[in-house]
Amino acid sequence: MNKINHYNGNLIKHSQTLRSRPTDAEKKLWSKLRLKQLLGYQFYRQRVIGNYIVDFCAPAVKLVIEVDGSQHYTNEGIVADKTRDGFLQGCGFKVLRYNDYKVLTNIEGVVENILENINKTLILPGAPSLKRREIRSPIND
Repeated sequence: MNKINHYNGNLIKHSQTLRSRPTDAEKKLWSKLRLKQLLGYQFYRQRVIGNYIVDFCAPAVKLVIEVDGSQHYTNEGIVADKTRDGFLQGCGFKVLRYNDYKVLTNIEGVVENILENINKTLILPGAPSLKRREIRSPIND
């Protein structure tokens, strides 16, 4: 069975609660990911994958984005994140992690790094590189 199609249904309620109470960093990043602003790809917030809830997920390009607060830098957090990342990578996802401070103080750099990683997943070895499309603003649509 494909791991991504199998998820812990008991986490759905908790993921809904997390969506209703995002951190400041999650809000800021979501403002750049929502409405297919990045190369037209759909991102989802607080998505359940297996026994985990990921902050952001773009299934079409198999990308998971995590915004890490201070709890991720404890010994327990580092071990838990390594296990979680291993599971997600086993499902075929690339996992990008950004700390809260970086998202809050350098959102354009974070977005640029996400775009670079999306482009890397789209390019086959030996293929010409894709030109970065402009980031759409929902206000201009």
